[in-house]
Amino acid sequence: MTEDPYAHLHDERYADAFAPGRVGAGQVVAMGGRRRIPLAGEWRITPDLFDEGLRQRWYARAPDDPAGWTAPRDYDEAGAELAPVPSCWNMLKPEWKHFEGSMWYARAFAWPPAMHGERLVLRVGAANYEARVFLNGRFVAAHRGGSTPFFADLTPMLRAGGNHLIIQVENRRRADRVPMHHIDWFNYGGLYREVDLVPLPAVFIRSATAALVPDGSLSRIRFALMLSANINGVAEVEIPALGLRAAVPMEGGRGEVTVAARPEPWSPASPRLYDVVFRCGADLVQERIGFRDIRAEGEKLLLNGEPLYLRGICVHEDDAGGGKCTGEADLQRRFADARELGANFLRLAHYPHHERVAEIADAQGVLLWSEIPVYWAIDFANPETYADAENQLLELIGRDANRASVVAWGIGNENADTDARYRFMAALAEAARRADATRLVAAACLINREEFAIADRLAAHLDLIGVNEYFGWYEPDFAGLERLLANSRPGKPVVISETGADALAGHRGGVAELFTEDCQAEVYRRQLEIIGRSDIVQGFCPWLLYDYRTERRQTRFQRGWNRKGLIAEDKATRKLAFEVLAGHYRGLRDRNA
Repeated sequence: MTEDPYAHLHDERYADAFAPGRVGAGQVVAMGGRRRIPLAGEWRITPDLFDEGLRQRWYARAPDDPAGWTAPRDYDEAGAELAPVPSCWNMLKPEWKHFEGSMWYARAFAWPPAMHGERLVLRVGAANYEARVFLNGRFVAAHRGGSTPFFADLTPMLRAGGNHLIIQVENRRRADRVPMHHIDWFNYGGLYREVDLVPLPAVFIRSATAALVPDGSLSRIRFALMLSANINGVAEVEIPALGLRAAVPMEGGRGEVTVAARPEPWSPASPRLYDVVFRCGADLVQERIGFRDIRAEGEKLLLNGEPLYLRGICVHEDDAGGGKCTGEADLQRRFADARELGANFLRLAHYPHHERVAEIADAQGVLLWSEIPVYWAIDFANPETYADAENQLLELIGRDANRASVVAWGIGNENADTDARYRFMAALAEAARRADATRLVAAACLINREEFAIADRLAAHLDLIGVNEYFGWYEPDFAGLERLLANSRPGKPVVISETGADALAGHRGGVAELFTEDCQAEVYRRQLEIIGRSDIVQGFCPWLLYDYRTERRQTRFQRGWNRKGLIAEDKATRKLAFEVLAGHYRGLRDRNA
């Protein structure tokens, strides 16, 4: 039968064949101490607004010169533009700033003849939003979710010598995705975090965790391992600084052991980390882990049994020059600014941030709320949307399970309290607890307007209730905040997870003049005064550290930026409100470390 060269024009199910190949939390690989072969540098990239690459099977074409073609094509990899990875394509060319569609990334890599049984896994730190991986003309794996890492086993398609790798990345906003199409940040696209090759033995350690048993005693450590194969055997765990070594019986590829030990508790005042080694067969994973106990008792927060007040600030992952792509200098600046502010807590909004954030926080003693983008009006009735959200949550937990700084998993932000949302979020809360019993489950909730109180039905499934309120800004009357706090007795710890006001850096005026630094500073003064009188609020985490890009904001003061930052988008210019909050936090430091 003669192939129809026009069939692809009428095929609207061109992507269906790739969905069964999705990878997710079940393929996460423990990365502590592993060898990584970076694939950073220049890749060939081609924009594809209409998904012609999938329709026409661009991935199956050899990257040869057009002089040798026997028929015309719409894809010329050898002649494609060169672009750096990691990066956001929106920042590479002016005409790509608002591009939403597919981008095809291609490069070659060499691989010497492997030792018998060795595996090679591709790790993509993040690709927004859906990615499909092809090696040597064959489909390998697909992944959805724009901020968590994924792993694809290249071994079956690997060639000794040269290999041709293609990754299609697609960032369209859709109602059934997580987040949905209506968001309040910029929709960057691309391979914007590190891409690495990871050599592994035939049977390797897929996950390896160590944490204090969450009973408040601070005297027992639970170790858990999972292998890549359902085999029996014995693994070993070791913490040299504690003189601790224990065997872990493995049955069906899983094992767990609890050992009596009293490590120095990790805290912001003393961020003690221990080298922890996991061994099984030919594989070894090594982590730097802090041991701490975080819990909610009534309306109080306790860290290692001591009262905790969260002096916080929210942070987006955004840069005027790099977009969502970040590096060590940018991350270290973030923590330096937070320290200058006097913060001991960061809310990482509204999606998983770079993995280095939690590593730096571990070393510097900063507490973190890390969340997934179940944001606003997610398609809560859609089982596929729930599956996507749960997978992102489990991938995040799998990545950061050993980071002591992460004390709360955020499962949602500003969702209306509907029946479908309640079922969706309650299921996410239980999924978080099954995967990790050592952290708080949190969500940033809206005010119950009927009762004008902190009374979200989801609170029954939370350990920490976040409240987003903007009294003094979107609701100008501060009396509403006093009324809200007076009406509320939720029985659980509350943190103000967002509040604030926009201010254009350098724009001055009266305290009642919107978008001035003076108005923003006054909103902070009044907020802090009122909240300081409440005994139910256990933390303050306003919106936010830096101004960030968002196309929803289009006044003369915003021009595509949310201006609620205490620091302008140059990440250097401090607004008046920065010192207002810093002064308040200096006065609170005696309450907790």
